[in-house]
Amino acid sequence: MPLFDVYPLYNVTPVSAKDVYVYDETGTEYLDLYGGHAVISIGHAHPNYIKAITSQVNALGFYSNAIQNPLQVDLADKIEALSGCKGYELFLCNSGAEANENALKLASFKTGKSRVLAFKNGFHGRTSAAVAVTDNANIIAPINAQQKVTILELNDIVGVKAELEKGDVCGVIIEFIQGVGGLDQATGDFFEQVFTLCKANNTMFIADEVQSGYGRSGKFFAFQHYNVTPDIISIAKGMGNGFPIGGILIHPDIEAKYGMLGTTFGGNHLACAAGLAVLNTIEKENLIDNVNEMSAYFIEVAQTIPQIKKIKGRGLMLGLEFDFEVGDLRKKLIYDYHIFTGGASNKKLLRILPPLTIKKEHINQFFDALKKAL
Repeated sequence: MPLFDVYPLYNVTPVSAKDVYVYDETGTEYLDLYGGHAVISIGHAHPNYIKAITSQVNALGFYSNAIQNPLQVDLADKIEALSGCKGYELFLCNSGAEANENALKLASFKTGKSRVLAFKNGFHGRTSAAVAVTDNANIIAPINAQQKVTILELNDIVGVKAELEKGDVCGVIIEFIQGVGGLDQATGDFFEQVFTLCKANNTMFIADEVQSGYGRSGKFFAFQHYNVTPDIISIAKGMGNGFPIGGILIHPDIEAKYGMLGTTFGGNHLACAAGLAVLNTIEKENLIDNVNEMSAYFIEVAQTIPQIKKIKGRGLMLGLEFDFEVGDLRKKLIYDYHIFTGGASNKKLLRILPPLTIKKEHINQFFDALKKAL
């Protein structure tokens, strides 16, 4: 049976990986500066991670959410301790799209309203409501387009105010650093004014931290760079270091009811073991401090390369913008220099999302190759 052909694939077949490196079937070593869309947070095949999931699968890999699972409680407590998001409650699911789907559903339940505000170049997933609030008409099927969504420009506070005052908006969903869209960020003043307007208009403020969370921005969550308190925070990519897991952090003002949300696989024993291993490693290895140190070094070196027209993002969620489309450059980096990087809807942007364990020598390896490739 052939695979449904929806992915343009590079001719590389990874068979193993260790920390920031991936190895193909011939033994060729690739420097991974993309982490499979920012999924690899603590490095490939981290020994603590391997030990945790191996031990758990030997004991109990899965049972449903109809029974007690103390690992979920441990994971929730650890997220609260490391993130500083005191008082929030955790609902676990399987992916970023599912996290945003549940966030939007919860906003609608809480407010009794149905329209959502989202932003140009935003990406929130491919499920029903999540894809409807994504700014890409090519991936929105007619069944998704029935959702009530208004997409505004980033920093258009006049537009946000006008839409919220119509009284029918259940939630505003926003990435504090856009991922697929190309590492754009609104101003701090905009984020804070949107938060204030949401409070004044019975609208849930949803922080999409699927890609920017778990230390990638230099703080545990990217919204923590600003003076806002989201009603709902969606998380996923770096959460399981490759094991499928997602979730939403829910402000205590939103009351839970039996049957309101549900999932079969979300929060299973293996997922929780993976999630706990990630958090324990972030804490023990001071990886958020490393993010800030390596980010500063990366930007310092990038500023010396004249072909780079703009450096975007923050932490280890970075973009290098050129005055040409980077598709051929990415191929050259993969095939000639054995380095994985990412693209974006901005075709002139090279996206850099390495494991949070990256060191200066890896950054130097990249820039040496980039200079030659340019």
